[in-house]
Amino acid sequence: MKILLAASLMLGLTAAWQPAGNYEHVELPEAGGPWRPVYSLVDATLQSRLEARIAGNARWRALARDKRLAIAVIDLGTEPPRFARVNGNQMMYSASLPKIAVLLAAYAAIEDGELEETAQVRKDLGAMIRRSDNHAATRLIDLVGMPRIHSVLTDPRYQLYDEDRGGGLWVGKRYASKGKRVGDPLHGISHGATATQVARFYYLLVNGRLISPERSEQMLADLVDPGLNHKFVSAIREREPRARMYRKSGTWRNYHSDSVLVRGPVWRNYILVAMTESEDGDAIMSDLVPVIEALITEAPEQ
Repeated sequence: MKILLAASLMLGLTAAWQPAGNYEHVELPEAGGPWRPVYSLVDATLQSRLEARIAGNARWRALARDKRLAIAVIDLGTEPPRFARVNGNQMMYSASLPKIAVLLAAYAAIEDGELEETAQVRKDLGAMIRRSDNHAATRLIDLVGMPRIHSVLTDPRYQLYDEDRGGGLWVGKRYASKGKRVGDPLHGISHGATATQVARFYYLLVNGRLISPERSEQMLADLVDPGLNHKFVSAIREREPRARMYRKSGTWRNYHSDSVLVRGPVWRNYILVAMTESEDGDAIMSDLVPVIEALITEAPEQ
């Protein structure tokens, strides 16, 4: 399978790499190419090494044991990609991270002629993702409608909320103090996610399989160049300032979540998702980055 790309997207392999924010077009794999679902990509070596790293940190081990830490990683730099997870199907409150579901539902409504792609809608889509603007998210939820959002998340083409796999992405309330609350069917969470389904969102997106290749490109353009410099973003920028990141995070009280697709330079080509219920969740997100990057670059077993 071609992974994200023709050589033109692999700018990170060349000296011509430009900092985030200078690109609007993202090339995706050719339509009709080989395809393997995320669930078939579990790599035994990556899985065992991830579990060992979590077990080796007393704090992380306790949180994972109590189902208060969930992680998913997809290494896109191998053929086929490698997938590993800890508590991957554990549904957790994830604050603003599920705004990616609103992003998808809005583009689905635009594609089907139910929502006009006005300048204000475009502005709100960008603000909702890059700055996590709650007012923008609420306006979009009101325009699209909660039933439409839920139908997209449970659509058999995507199955981003799957009752047979612990749930997944869910938006059941406006990002405002007023409004009806519709908890997810399994757990009653208003803004929730599982690490696996968030990782699948990025994996489907990067392969042009959310709505269409053209709409997938638009969503990637909304996700690139995050405006909030914390958690995964601050850690990755410190390690490699030239890295291109497509990202959405969430924070509310002790609930912390982050998700990112990282591109280049050189070897970086991965998806990372983490969620935790912990007062030190922000630090946990940052501390996970070097551990995950070390796992990805570690030599395979002979």
